[in-house]
Amino acid sequence: MLFCFTLGVLLIASINYQLNLGYVLTFLLTGSGVVSMHMTHNTLRGLTLHLRPLAPAFAGDTALLDVVLSSPKGTRHGVGMGLRLDEREVRTLSYTDVPAGGQAVLHLGFVPATRGQHRLPTVIAETRFPLGLFRAWAVWHPASTLLVYPRPERPASPLPPARIVSGRGVRAHASSSGDFEGIRLYRRGDPLKSVAWKRSAQAMASSGELVSRDSSTRSQQQLWLDWQLGGQGDAEARLSRLTAWVLEADRRDAAWGLSLPGCEIDIGQGDAHRQQGLQALALWQA
Repeated sequence: MLFCFTLGVLLIASINYQLNLGYVLTFLLTGSGVVSMHMTHNTLRGLTLHLRPLAPAFAGDTALLDVVLSSPKGTRHGVGMGLRLDEREVRTLSYTDVPAGGQAVLHLGFVPATRGQHRLPTVIAETRFPLGLFRAWAVWHPASTLLVYPRPERPASPLPPARIVSGRGVRAHASSSGDFEGIRLYRRGDPLKSVAWKRSAQAMASSGELVSRDSSTRSQQQLWLDWQLGGQGDAEARLSRLTAWVLEADRRDAAWGLSLPGCEIDIGQGDAHRQQGLQALALWQA
């Protein structure tokens, strides 16, 4: 509007005072404005956008979208990208230049408030290049979704105690020290220290045979992250605590399992196991 008002004042002044240079300046600025309008429109025309693979985020933390801009032909200057989080608000634009036949990457962030599978916000592309007189924009609705994990409890509660589970195929017995050991029949060559004398006394009375401790099948301690151990809070508070436990168990490189109402993940460890547990927590429904 200000530009048009200025052109009008220049034109009226040039007519009133018969200023030839005024006419030249007026028509020169008018031509520049027309050329600027076409250049602004062409800056976005033919520009292609795509997203890099999305990394899951935690609720309350910043989720990043890596938008790749590609220009198959000429160089694009002053291309801005932003996110529309509601019908009116558009986050502050980030600007870049896209080389001819090349690519540029812009990092756009937003904060998801809740866990679950979320649709991505609308992406706005905008430019005012070259003179800032006109604004061209485009609206993009990405088809991708973002997996949002529950917000971890902070500070996190200590991990629950591990469960003691006997070895497979062998009966588990509690020793006087509280340890669980496998018991088998005595074999020739077994050291005397491996003989379970108390159990042997009972076995001798019934079958007349000695029994030995089987060290190869000793019980193992298994860390189970159980919904019932998640405290007395609401469902989201329990999920938050279980998320913190999953991260802590993974940090310690411990083998762990996850038990949720209607869902159980067996004992395991590693990156894939951690992601499986976090995904189950993110998508759990009462």
